[in-house]
Amino acid sequence: MTSYLSLSALTALLPLMFYVFRFPNGRRFFFWCFLAVAISGAGSCTIVMFADGWRTGFAPALWVTITATLLIYLPIAAIYHEGYKLAAGLFPYLFILGTLSLFWEGQLEGRILTNASQLWVMSHIIFSLTTYGLLTLAAIAGFSAFVQERSLKTKKYTFLNVAFPTLASSEDLESRLLELSAVVLTIGLITGITVHFMQTGSFFHLTHKTLLSVGTFGIILTLLVARKIIGLRGIKAARWALLAYLTLTLAYPGVKFVTDILLV
Repeated sequence: MTSYLSLSALTALLPLMFYVFRFPNGRRFFFWCFLAVAISGAGSCTIVMFADGWRTGFAPALWVTITATLLIYLPIAAIYHEGYKLAAGLFPYLFILGTLSLFWEGQLEGRILTNASQLWVMSHIIFSLTTYGLLTLAAIAGFSAFVQERSLKTKKYTFLNVAFPTLASSEDLESRLLELSAVVLTIGLITGITVHFMQTGSFFHLTHKTLLSVGTFGIILTLLVARKIIGLRGIKAARWALLAYLTLTLAYPGVKFVTDILLV
């Protein structure tokens, strides 16, 4: 049942992915229609997967991440100038995540064993997913800035230059999304510390996930300070944003992949 749902949700990502590449400046009406299809597909799959409670498997984690990222992308696309053009980088990436989830469906899953309040646990999960979604979009904006700046220097242009936001819009989106990521990640770290204290009685425990999450916060903070003080922009800033995203990816889906797949 879930395999068919995952395949349907994966298929629902295709119309917008093809549309933004085929018609990068096409009518926004079709864009919103295809985005609604994508969110409905991923959301339905996630709701069914988690209907009986929170799941810890790698495949469900990927689909809840895809759904959260799409829901965060929705207001970004509506509010920010050329924010909708992040779809050119976002949807191929989400399609890859959805494809990977198909390989690990039906995997044996553990249960969440904790003495902490369910409210605090769910709050930590929500803030963690929000951080990952925001940083995903920030990384894509950084990649867009990288593509646009490189094209300006080499005088070589491709379809990506039209599909992606302009260099100025990409840098603005990257900066704003990193600022939001820093705020939400701070709250996520606080809720994580609270959950750990409720469970063990101590505030801090060195784990790979903790170190990588704190490292991500440090990278984001360093990049934001560098932007303000030395005006770090373009390719160099994009590399820092991608590094922050890679670090957080290792902290969340990366650690889960190692513990749930490789070490099983």
